[in-house]
Amino acid sequence: MPKQDIASRQFQRKIIEFCEVRIAPATSNRVLENIKPYLVCLIIYRKSPPLLNGRINWAAIADACGIEEDLAPELKKQLRPGLDAIIRWLGAPAALEDSRPSKRKSRAATPGMRAPTSTTSSTRKPQRMGSDGAAFQSVSAQRGPEPKPIQEFPEPLFEAADDPETFRDALVYHMRRFGDSYWQLYRAIVRLGETFDEKTLLSWVQGEHAPRSIASFDILSRIERRYQLRQGYFKEKLPHQSRSRQGHDLGDISPAERRRLTWHLPDDFGSLPFSKREEILDWVRRVIISGSTDYRRYQAAASKQRYAIRFPGVTYGAGSLSPRSPFLTTGANSSADVPFEDPDLLSGVVDAPPQLAMEMADLIRFKTSTLTAIGFQRNGVWGEETASQKIEHLGLMFGALAASPTGIVKGRGVPLSQLTFGLLIFPGVWDWYLQWREQRRGFYTKWEEDMLMVAQALTRAEVGWIRQHPELLKYVLPIEGLIAPEEIEFATRDWHGACDAFHRHAANRSKEVQRVMRVHRDPFEPIMVILEADSPLAEYRKITDEILKRMPDQDRYPRPAAETVRSFLMLRLGLHLGLRQKNLRQLRLCPRGHFPTSERRLEDMKCGELRWSDRERGWEVLIPSVAFKNSGSSFFGQKPFRLILPDLLDLYKYLEAYIDRHRGVLLGSAQDPGTFFVKTVKTTSYDAAYDSTTFYEAWRTIIQRYGIYNPYTGRGAIKGLLPHGPHNLRDILATHILKQTGSYEQASYAIQDTPDVVQQHYGRFLPQDKAALAAKILNQVWEAA
Repeated sequence: MPKQDIASRQFQRKIIEFCEVRIAPATSNRVLENIKPYLVCLIIYRKSPPLLNGRINWAAIADACGIEEDLAPELKKQLRPGLDAIIRWLGAPAALEDSRPSKRKSRAATPGMRAPTSTTSSTRKPQRMGSDGAAFQSVSAQRGPEPKPIQEFPEPLFEAADDPETFRDALVYHMRRFGDSYWQLYRAIVRLGETFDEKTLLSWVQGEHAPRSIASFDILSRIERRYQLRQGYFKEKLPHQSRSRQGHDLGDISPAERRRLTWHLPDDFGSLPFSKREEILDWVRRVIISGSTDYRRYQAAASKQRYAIRFPGVTYGAGSLSPRSPFLTTGANSSADVPFEDPDLLSGVVDAPPQLAMEMADLIRFKTSTLTAIGFQRNGVWGEETASQKIEHLGLMFGALAASPTGIVKGRGVPLSQLTFGLLIFPGVWDWYLQWREQRRGFYTKWEEDMLMVAQALTRAEVGWIRQHPELLKYVLPIEGLIAPEEIEFATRDWHGACDAFHRHAANRSKEVQRVMRVHRDPFEPIMVILEADSPLAEYRKITDEILKRMPDQDRYPRPAAETVRSFLMLRLGLHLGLRQKNLRQLRLCPRGHFPTSERRLEDMKCGELRWSDRERGWEVLIPSVAFKNSGSSFFGQKPFRLILPDLLDLYKYLEAYIDRHRGVLLGSAQDPGTFFVKTVKTTSYDAAYDSTTFYEAWRTIIQRYGIYNPYTGRGAIKGLLPHGPHNLRDILATHILKQTGSYEQASYAIQDTPDVVQQHYGRFLPQDKAALAAKILNQVWEAA
């Protein structure tokens, strides 16, 4: 910043303090608020106070401030030192003292002479623009010099030879070109009856604020029209390009939905016809907010119907109970005395009853502990993610059984007190649940097959958890249409026989479901426009360019700037590393100059770390193989994943800026979780670490704001893109390499997996891409001829 600008700002503050100390006691608040901006503008534009014959022209000052009736001698006396200080600061000659009328002796009135009549000073009204754009002149008489006439398109004083980068500098530059003070500009562009405050315009000139509301952008467009600048000239120079606009008229839309919608609406939304506004809202809701795939529409509707059983006290690695624990040895019908539960109360997510929660805790311990309890056997263990998934899926099944049959969920209405894992060995319970899911969705999917596989694993001979707990049957009561008393008696006589019978039933049902199941969620559908491009990676990289294009000023908007850099690094690191969401989300940070975490410690934590490598002179990502979902894959060979990030397209610049500055802004006063990516900590936040849900939503928000092209606002990078999560990056990387090389093996290297897995799950290698790749090789013969 130039020295004169610093001096100007310091002097402005002194003048404002002078007004508060000297002017405020001598006049009203209205007059004070008129004088302060006038004096500040003299400093900003380096203009001397108006003089007349070498003396202060009080009439011109009163006219400019609109205080003709209030400029009393006492106010002049208090204002004079401030005006003299401005003249001295400008280096102009000092003004002469005010002329005082000489005292004359009173004399008798000459006959025929009229006594002078006291003329009342008229209140000056500034010349303003009428609603039709024509200048409006007050009819009241005015003292002093005539105000500068308002011209709709004034002539510039000099040609534009510069194009300032910042909004404030550009506004001041063009005001100087056309000789406008902020007050003159305000009179020229604000029409009668409008409530736009002149202080807002002054705050733009001083660089204290920037336009954000719809009304402010309308004023900006008028300034552009007055100075004959291209439309959007000032808008392009705003310090926060990605900020949502305030003031959209959205009718009775709820505040929560309003916050999601305003980001994606054009600035002129309120002036558009009603049909056009409805069209825009429908498109934003359908494409950006929810996504227009069949699965997303189903998911949006299903998410409004909450019915799961929640297990708040059951977590990965939780302690379990031995077969001789109290919950397994209590009376069989101890829950029979529980009062009847209103099924209408079960229309939402509820906590599991104590009996069911204890059973779930024992199952999780059995499947996740390092060693099984004495006398038990198992086949395989569950990791943290698998255990959380099984808790959620079994909670949905028990929730469906407990939900009211007359409610929107149309459950079975089983009382909470009767829910137990012992129900899961009866075929009628599973047949009802399978048919209930088929009715809700319209067809069977792999979900139902996976649930039947879980049922088979729990009842498998010798190693099934339910098979090894016959005491669960004590809590099973007959349920009309699901479990007959005869079935309970048979299971009591021959527990293993009942488990064998159900195991065969589940295996047969699984085969039948496999025959008719359909794919509901196509993981490639939201990113199909990317996968069909010649270079999917280059196409997706456009989103990172869009993020940088709308980067806010980090000095003026530190938190939005930090969130923007975090969004940029999420995509860049994802594209370079090809990690699953869990590994990217749990990636820890070791700042440069700190001692890195040992590999053994990272293995215990099952997560990776970003650290500086002095040997490679670059940022290194080290992740032990046990942290990966497919840790037993031949890709790893029990060796850690290690990669030096390339310093391409300013990656290191933003990495180091995020570590040194932006990450601390996001954390605020919260405890540092140690992960590279942290949430924005607000007054209601306690934990800065992402979980799987919040990280997915953060990624999805990035795509909604920067990825999806919005034809109504012109923002967004890619036409036809739909909202998606971080896992789709693996599809993009695999497909990109397949298009370039045709090798499933090389594609597997990019996502830390095997060629077979890439061929089955990742990489949309279309027939035309295969043919084009083969033709490229064959055409070399003809090109060489």
